[in-house]
Amino acid sequence: MTIADSTTNTALVDYENLYIDGRWSAPTTADRIIVKSPTTEAVIGGVPEAREGDIDAAVAAARRAFDEPGGWAHWSPDRRREVLERFAVELEGRGADMALRVSSQNGMPIWLAEQFEAGFPPVLLRYYSELAAAGQEEIRQGMLGKQALVLREPIGVVAAIVPWNVPQAITFLKLAPALAAGCTIVLKPAPETVLDAFLMAEAAHAAGLPEGVLNVVPAGREVGAYLVEHPGIDKVSFTGSTAAGRSIASTCGRLLRPVTLELGGKSAAIVLDDADLGANLESFFASTLLNNGQICWLGTRVLAPRSRYEEVVDMVTDLARSLTIGDPLDPATKLGPLVSARQRDRVEGYIAKGRAEGARLTTGGGRPEGFDRGWFVEPTIFADVDRKATIAQEEIFGPVLSVIAYEDDQDAVDIANDSQYGLGGSVWTSDPQRGADFARRVRTGTIGVNAYSNDPTSPFGGVKSSGMGRELGPEGMTAFQQLKTIYLDQPND
Repeated sequence: MTIADSTTNTALVDYENLYIDGRWSAPTTADRIIVKSPTTEAVIGGVPEAREGDIDAAVAAARRAFDEPGGWAHWSPDRRREVLERFAVELEGRGADMALRVSSQNGMPIWLAEQFEAGFPPVLLRYYSELAAAGQEEIRQGMLGKQALVLREPIGVVAAIVPWNVPQAITFLKLAPALAAGCTIVLKPAPETVLDAFLMAEAAHAAGLPEGVLNVVPAGREVGAYLVEHPGIDKVSFTGSTAAGRSIASTCGRLLRPVTLELGGKSAAIVLDDADLGANLESFFASTLLNNGQICWLGTRVLAPRSRYEEVVDMVTDLARSLTIGDPLDPATKLGPLVSARQRDRVEGYIAKGRAEGARLTTGGGRPEGFDRGWFVEPTIFADVDRKATIAQEEIFGPVLSVIAYEDDQDAVDIANDSQYGLGGSVWTSDPQRGADFARRVRTGTIGVNAYSNDPTSPFGGVKSSGMGRELGPEGMTAFQQLKTIYLDQPND
C-alpha cells in the first residue's frame, strides 16, 4: 500500500437557516448539526438541526405546493422539464464545490465525487424530465366494447430519506423522478452529509423551483421517524440500513403508505475458473472496494474456484496493497478515511471478529501508518473464510473483503445465494455468455458481468433483506406515480 498526502484546506461552511417553502427560514430551535472532517477530525461546518416543528412546516409547504390549483402537480411535463433543466444547469455550475463538500464530509475520493456527486444528478434530472414528457396517458381498448383512459398521476408529497455514503447521487435517485412526475419533496439528509444538501438547495432556488416543491430538513433518526409517520406524507423513499428499513416498512404498512426501500447488501463477486482477473483489476476494484468500501452493492464476498484459490487470494491481496490511501481531496488517493469514528469502530470490530473466527488475514487489518488523525482503516483481505462466518454474512460497510472457496459452479451459486441480502453482485469470466447465464442463477436485484455499474435506464434495487421497490429506469418514476382509470363513454374504434 502507498500513502498519498495533501493538506485538506476547506473553508468553514455554516448555515443559519433551513430551506423550507422556497426560502431560507429560521429553525424552530437553536440545535445544530456540526460536521467534522473524517481526514483531520476538525470542524468544517454546521447547519440547523431540524425538529418536529420544522418537519411540520416543511410538510405543510410541500402539501400546499402539491394541492394548490395550478401548482407543481398540475404543470405539464414540458413546463416542469424547463425548470428541471435549469436545476441541472445550476448543479453543473456548482459541480466542483459539490464534489469538494461531499469528499470533505464523508471521505469519498475526490475523483469519485466528481463522477457520482457532481456528474450523476444532472444526468438523472434530464433523463426523467424527458421520460415524463414522453407521455403519461394511454388509451386501452376494452374487452366489453368501450375504451379506458389510463393515467399516471403524481403520488403526492414524498418523504425522501438519504444516507451519507453517496449523498447526492442517492438524493437524485429520488428527487429526479419524483419532481419530473409532479411530486413535492421533503428531503431529510443524513447528519454526516448536510453541507452538500444545502448547496443543492441553493441550486434549486436559483433554478426557480416553485415555493414548497423542495424542502430540506437535516435531522437524526427520531425526527426522521416523525417525518415517516407524518399525516401529510403520501409516499416514503428510504435508502439506508436494513434495520431502519424494517422499522419504516412497519410504520408504512400500518398507515397503508407506499414505500420504497433500498437497504443493505452482502453481494458476491464470483470469479469463474476461466476468469482473467488481471485484465480487469480496475473494474474489480470498482466492484468491491470503491468509496472506501462504503457502498451497499459492493461485492464484499469474493468467491474463488478451489482450483485457482491461492492465485485469486494473491491477486486480490496484491490489489489491496497497491491502493493509495490518503487525503480524499488528493486526486492520487484511491481509499480515503471512513465517514466517522463510529464507523471506523464498527469496521474494526468486524476485523477482530474475522480473526477470532479463524479467517486468515493476508493484508491490512489495522490503521495505516503515517496518519495521526482521521478515521482510516487499511484495505483488509481475509482468506479461508467459512461461508457462514460473521464477516461472510453481515454487512461491514468498509474496505474489507472475504475470499471464499467453492468447488464447482453449482457450489458457487449456492454460496452466492446463501445470504439474507440480494442487492448487487458480479461474475468474472473470459466468456461473456457464460457469465450472463451464470448471473441468471444468482438471486439478486442487480448483477454485472466483468464489471458493475448502475445505469440510469435500468431498474436498481434488492430482494430479500436488501429492500423492496426499484429506483432508476422507468420503474424509478413509476414508484412516484399512481394509476387512475377513466372508463370512457365511447366505443372501441
